[in-house]
Amino acid sequence: MPDPIIYVDADACPVKAEAEKVADRLGLVVVFVSNGGLRPSRDPMIRHVVVSKSADAADDWIVENAKPNDIVVTADIPLAARTVALGAHVLGMTGKPFTHETIGMAVAMRDLKQHLRETGESKGYNAGFTPQDRSRFLGALDQTARKAKASAESAAKDVAG
Repeated sequence: MPDPIIYVDADACPVKAEAEKVADRLGLVVVFVSNGGLRPSRDPMIRHVVVSKSADAADDWIVENAKPNDIVVTADIPLAARTVALGAHVLGMTGKPFTHETIGMAVAMRDLKQHLRETGESKGYNAGFTPQDRSRFLGALDQTARKAKASAESAAKDVAG
């Protein structure tokens, strides 16, 4: 099994530098997927994929390319649900993991909040992104990436052994 790849839903992502830092430390490839506007990197382990400006183009590209044991970083709950179903490790921007056990509640809460915004019962303000959120994300991504990399190495040994 090859090393996991870190896929980042990069449009409006506040933790790109943290994803690069973890990927660099562990020797993993990170792929930033966006509708454009990202500065290319000279680092061969950092890739940029620019997709069309259609609504779910970045999500669709990630779903088509992510495999079990890869890591997906996104704040998009529908994308999180689709990639959890693939067997990927999925983290929100604050380090919150989305798993088979938690994704159903996350989807339900997203739908409820959307309904409340549409009916005018909620203004839909999101909490600001804090330094604590950034720190939590960095720790969670590091832990998740180490676990995924160890799983890939273990699977490779089983195949070779």
